[in-house]
Amino acid sequence: MFAIGLALAASVSWGVGDFLGGTSARRISAITVLAISEVAGLAVAAVVVAVSGEPWPGSAALWAVAAGISGAVGLGALYRGMAVGAIGVVAPLSSASAVIPVGVGIATGERPSGLQLGGVACALVGVVLASREQIEGRVRIAAGVELALLAAAGFGLYFVFIDHVADHGAIWAATLSRATASVVAVAAALALGRIRAPGRLLPVLVLVGCFDVGANILLALALRHGLISLVSVLSSLYPIVTIALARATLGERPQRVQQIGIGLALSGAAFIAGG
Repeated sequence: MFAIGLALAASVSWGVGDFLGGTSARRISAITVLAISEVAGLAVAAVVVAVSGEPWPGSAALWAVAAGISGAVGLGALYRGMAVGAIGVVAPLSSASAVIPVGVGIATGERPSGLQLGGVACALVGVVLASREQIEGRVRIAAGVELALLAAAGFGLYFVFIDHVADHGAIWAATLSRATASVVAVAAALALGRIRAPGRLLPVLVLVGCFDVGANILLALALRHGLISLVSVLSSLYPIVTIALARATLGERPQRVQQIGIGLALSGAAFIAGG
C-alpha cells in the first residue's frame, strides 16, 4: 500500500505541475516558464541528494545528462503545446511517450509482451483520433498536436536514458538530469532573449518545478518499495489530473472523437507500463 500511495502521489504531482506550467505559458513565454521552473526544481533536488547521502553514479552520470536534455525538450514542447492548444488534448497525447522505450527495446532485442504491443497499437490509434478536430464541417489537426508529439518523443527518450543510470542512484539520476535541463533551458532563454521577471507568476513557476521534481523523487521511492509493473501504471496516469483541472477551471470540453482518442491514448500508456 505504501508504494501505491507514493505512485499515486507522483501522478498527482506531475499532473498538477503540468497544468500550472501549461497555464503559465499562456501568460508568459513557455521557455521562461521552463527555465525558472527547472532551476527551482534543481534547488529542491540538490537538497534531497545532499540529505540522502547516495553515492555518485560514476560514468553512468553521462546518461543522466542525455536524459536532462531530452526532458527539457519534452517539457518545453509540452508547455508551449498547452499554451496554443487545448490542455485536455495536448497532455494525454504526451503520454504516448511510453511507445518510445518499447520501440527502443525491440530494436535492441527485447521481446515486449502481448499486452505491451496492444498498448502501443491502442496509444497510436488514440493519438490519431485525439489529434483531429471538426470545425464548421471541416476536419483538421488540432492546435498543439505537433508540440504534444514532440513532448512525447522527449519524454520517451528521457525514460530510455534515465533507465541506464537509475540503478546506480535514482536520486542522483533525477538531480543530474535536472541540472542539465536547467542549463539547457536557461541557455535557450538567454539566447532567445526570453528571460524576464515573471512578476506575480514567480511563486507559481517555483511550484511547477517543485511539483515536477517532487514527482520524480516520489516515483523513485515507489519503485524501491513496490512492484515496477504496478508503480509504472499508477504513475503513468498523471494526464488524468491535468485533464480534470483543465475541465474544472477552464471549462475545456474535447469533441467526442477526441475524448475516445484521449481514453485510448491513456489506456495504451497504462497497458505498456503494466506489460
